Amino acid sequence: MKNLLSILSFIILFISAFSHAQNNQEINYDSDRTLKNEQRYPGALILSKVDNQVYFDHDGIEVWCDNAVFYKEANFFKAYGNIRMQQGDSVSMTSNYAEYNGDTEFAFASGKVKMKRPQTTLETDSLFFDRVKQQAYYRSGGKVTDTASVLTSTIGRYFMEEDKYSFVNEVVVTNPEYKINSEQLDFYSENGHAYLYGPSTIVSETSTVYCERGFYDTRADNGYFVKNSQINYDNRILKGDSLYFNRKNSFASATNNIMVIDTINNSRVSGHYAEVYRDKDSVFITKKALAASLQERDTLFIHSDTIMITGKPERRILRGFYDVRMLKEDQTGENAMSGRSDSIYSDQQSGLTKLINLSSKNNGNPVLWSGANQMTGDSIHLHSNPETEQLDSLLVFNNAFLIQKDSIEGYNQLKGKILTGYFRQNELYEVVIDKNTETLNYMRNDENELIGINKTLASSIKIYFEDQQINYIDYLNQVDGKLTPEADFPPNARKLQGFNWRGEERILSKEGLFEGQEEPELTKIKGIPLPDEPEEFFDEREEDDLLLDKNSRLNPEVLKNRKKDSLKFKSEKLIDSLRLETPVKADSLKTPQNEKEN
Repeated sequence: MKNLLSILSFIILFISAFSHAQNNQEINYDSDRTLKNEQRYPGALILSKVDNQVYFDHDGIEVWCDNAVFYKEANFFKAYGNIRMQQGDSVSMTSNYAEYNGDTEFAFASGKVKMKRPQTTLETDSLFFDRVKQQAYYRSGGKVTDTASVLTSTIGRYFMEEDKYSFVNEVVVTNPEYKINSEQLDFYSENGHAYLYGPSTIVSETSTVYCERGFYDTRADNGYFVKNSQINYDNRILKGDSLYFNRKNSFASATNNIMVIDTINNSRVSGHYAEVYRDKDSVFITKKALAASLQERDTLFIHSDTIMITGKPERRILRGFYDVRMLKEDQTGENAMSGRSDSIYSDQQSGLTKLINLSSKNNGNPVLWSGANQMTGDSIHLHSNPETEQLDSLLVFNNAFLIQKDSIEGYNQLKGKILTGYFRQNELYEVVIDKNTETLNYMRNDENELIGINKTLASSIKIYFEDQQINYIDYLNQVDGKLTPEADFPPNARKLQGFNWRGEERILSKEGLFEGQEEPELTKIKGIPLPDEPEEFFDEREEDDLLLDKNSRLNPEVLKNRKKDSLKFKSEKLIDSLRLETPVKADSLKTPQNEKEN
């Protein structure tokens, strides 16, 4: 055990000593001309270009410049004119001015700074570079040019090991196809992936995306967005807990608590999964799909397993499949129109809505209630006025059957081959039934006393309604009819053939559209976690432990953490000589104006 501890102690001491040696590795240099001027640069060498640029080498970083002041004992230099830094094969940087401390491996560059990586180029007026952390940092504005986009921000930080930029404050990404604005954006150079944090927008000619947390592939042109996200097309708005967006395919999808809003036709569709194809002007929605058309006096709701809406704004067509439920609200609720069918087709331009049965089940036959009047048949067509959106008429094809529950007992029944109904102010006021009609209705006097049951056959009949109740029946070409006292009318004969009362299916409220259905199982959304809070770029240091040595042009206050700088560097022409610079304040830092020196 003692031997093991001794070995471990030796390894730790060796690593520590090796690290210390690495940190204190001396800066190597080469220069065509080397001078000393103790009066102007105490303890420094003045290096200048004649035929070849001044050259520095330190632990994997190389620097070329026209002139330099090198403090050999401090292992620190200041470089001037046509500066180029190179770290391996992956990082190169040019600037007008630079400083480097070999002991702390910390560099500063200013004046037309340009740092190049295989996939990106960073441009700024001032850049801090920590080789120990392998991070570069600016806080006075910068621009990164990627293979697909240009990114600008007030504050930026580059993590070399991850090949990641973290942009903060007034972040803008400009692409020929779109523009991104964000509070914070993390960008990975290798693959062009961007992560958006805080209120963010992606704006193009055809759409605007908003989110407060999202991911965008700037090269593949697709993204994934969460937290208050929405996509605005020319005439549609798509919202949801999670959105996917592909610009090249003009496709978007939404998952959980979604809403598609038609801004032109004043309608919306909700559910828990939706797909929008912009170029095809189509919407597909499922999982508790509900379409709502907001009209002047009421709202028309259509619910089914799946809803598809296609066509240009003025020619929208809605299709619903499987267990279709419809409700046209009424202020009182009593006169609301509702219906059920296997499928539905609604053409906005013509005002035609078809309730259709696609299955062989009898209960799949369409049923429509106008007030308390139940109408069934093989298919039902509703006609509305496209301008006023008011109901105009309806047609029931084949096996038309109208049933109205009597005020006290029994059912008034009218059947035939074809039923035609007419509306006034969305209320049924007249019905005509043609071909082989039969009626069975309970006859009452003015005191609402039952006087008998009337069963009649005719070629056609016309029914008049008052307040949606049967008021009068006109028999055309009556074949046979008879009023029979209730006592003499057999109970088993009080229903016409094909009678099927479906009153328990009648929908009286929006909640009733979903009655008897299980809540859909929602997809578990993989969120986008908030970014890790990075350590402060500038470590706290003692007064005698400076990142850039006491001979730096920078005031030590500059090398402290703060949100934003006002540093701006004037682009002044540099000449091949030096003058002594005194340290300057953080808010007045400028590129040095060199004076010619013999």
